[in-house]
Amino acid sequence: MKKLAFILSIVLLVSLFPVALAQEEVNVYNWEDYIDEQVLEMFEQETGIKVNYINFTTNEDMMVQLRANPGAFDVIFPSDYCVERMIAENLIQPIDMSKITNHSEIDPRLLNPDYDPTNEYSVPYMWGTVGILYNSTMVEEDITSWASMFDSKYAGQVFMMDSYRDTLGAALKYLGYSLNTRVPAELSAARDLLIKQKQDGIVKAYQVDETKDKMVLGEAAMALMWSGDAQYAIDRNADLKFVVPSEGSNIWVDPMVISSTAQNGENAHTLIDFLTRPEIAKMNCDYIRYSSPNLGAIALMGDEYMQNVVLNPSEEITNRCEYFHDVGDFINVYNTLWGQIKGS
Repeated sequence: MKKLAFILSIVLLVSLFPVALAQEEVNVYNWEDYIDEQVLEMFEQETGIKVNYINFTTNEDMMVQLRANPGAFDVIFPSDYCVERMIAENLIQPIDMSKITNHSEIDPRLLNPDYDPTNEYSVPYMWGTVGILYNSTMVEEDITSWASMFDSKYAGQVFMMDSYRDTLGAALKYLGYSLNTRVPAELSAARDLLIKQKQDGIVKAYQVDETKDKMVLGEAAMALMWSGDAQYAIDRNADLKFVVPSEGSNIWVDPMVISSTAQNGENAHTLIDFLTRPEIAKMNCDYIRYSSPNLGAIALMGDEYMQNVVLNPSEEITNRCEYFHDVGDFINVYNTLWGQIKGS
């Protein structure tokens, strides 16, 4: 009788918590330092679903791992232009938006984007801009243009991103070209500018995640940086300032998507819905310091958020920015140019 009672109790528990017990994990592939660890703990405690959390440092590395390891990842946090490629390669699946009960909290301006025009495959997680973070005590003027990053008077004082789209993008915008150009002469001009920048000794290093902490410590005068990393650094060093240069830059969205080979699809939906709750989105915005797409979270943050021009750039700033798009097979040209820059 005791054995029968035990079996019946297990059956009852399974019926009450089918997702947590039947599929008790979710595999997440995300950028480093891109979620509040308390949020993950809260999700596990509430749902009983264990989060297996893996980091990547570039979109390119993420895409390689996603292609090579089908079934390894459930929820992924790519940059917007990668979503186009993921859809084309059948690497992600449509999201059942009826299960994302907080989807109504997403800012309508960020819905139906070029990279997912039907809103089937992605839910915005964070957004922001790319610009120059600079130390006001180490520069001779207010920084307003990309030109400063190519000025020899800042030799050995400039961190560039180890990311070919972002670094080539800065050079292209400075030269007056589109971030998404396929014109060989324009791309060659950007490559030559970046090679000269390197050969003139202006570049201190090409790096990604470590830059924000190095800028806090005053290890360089300026850095090419995403706005959220810039805000993180500004919070820790009042001498630091961030600007989206007058020539324009990149505006981006990092969405949440579900792998087409996800082993825990229901749990993936549960996690995305959890992350779009206003109070949870606020926690992540406070922790990550990128711009939130969640109107409920913005309302909770109030004036402190609304008056912060790094987190909440004006329309005048965003109107001179453009989104990256997937450049398709032309990506091989970008890769070749990047190899020439890094190897110069």
